[in-house]
Amino acid sequence: MSDFVLVPGGAGFLGSHLCERLVAAGHEVLALDDFSSGAAEHCDALRDHPRFRLLRHDITEPLPEDALRARVVCNLACPASPPQYQARPVQTVLTSVLGLWHLLEHARARGARVLQASTSEVYGDPEVHPQSEAYVGHVDPIGPRSCYDEGKRCGEAMCFAYQREHGVPVRVARIFNSYGPRLRPGDGRVVSNFIVQALEGRPLTVYGDGTQTRSFCYVDDTVDGLLRVLDGDTPGPFNIGNPAEHTMLELAEQVLRLTGSRSTLEHRPLPVDDPRRRRPDLTRTTATLGWAPRVSLEDGLRETIAHFRHVLGRDTPVAA
Repeated sequence: MSDFVLVPGGAGFLGSHLCERLVAAGHEVLALDDFSSGAAEHCDALRDHPRFRLLRHDITEPLPEDALRARVVCNLACPASPPQYQARPVQTVLTSVLGLWHLLEHARARGARVLQASTSEVYGDPEVHPQSEAYVGHVDPIGPRSCYDEGKRCGEAMCFAYQREHGVPVRVARIFNSYGPRLRPGDGRVVSNFIVQALEGRPLTVYGDGTQTRSFCYVDDTVDGLLRVLDGDTPGPFNIGNPAEHTMLELAEQVLRLTGSRSTLEHRPLPVDDPRRRRPDLTRTTATLGWAPRVSLEDGLRETIAHFRHVLGRDTPVAA
């Protein structure tokens, strides 16, 4: 059954991939984006499709008239890389809270379902490993990452408040470090940083001693997981990520090997509140939704490196 789907953040890295999948499934999609971190060219493949439109809009403002017939809302509006959200902390909080409030009010009035793209950052610098959805987190509420961490935590609270008070059907997905084509050079995420630095022959920037870990989920797997959450019968929250855990040194080694770069490593001080370890416990997600990621880090990196070779115009890396 097709629906009219509203996708705030639809010109972003992850949002644009989700829009393509929704259109391919037969839905009509209206993407909204303020282009603070998204880009219109991310939606080039859909530009002339009769069931897709992209509008410039900031969801901290009331929704445009065109959005008001949406019966499904997939909220991906908010920058996800630390340099981007730390550069605009007030706007990040407003997008995460006031923007979501506009979407939930629409859902309450129109009987729409809301998928909220939350984040593993709600766990903060976790004291429990791996992180299950039952873990309530270890977050600094006033630190430099709090605009995003606490904004997303408040967003989850608001979703479940609307479910309890108004019966709004909400679905919450906690995304762990997604990567893949359409990441942008200079966006501050470690995968894009390492690949661009390797291809340009510059030292790879490793913060701290490089033993901190992340779990990287290829974008196709992430979108599959989001669609499972959206179509499921329970609100969640559900972890969506890859349980394969890698240190930053391991990631750097893979990037150097796959790019053929001879770049060196350059260590810098660890940022404030940077999590030491991060890995999703997928027990609930797999048992309830039947979802698990399929793409290995090596295969996903190969696709992502090919994307950056095209973007940068570099068939071969520059020697360091």
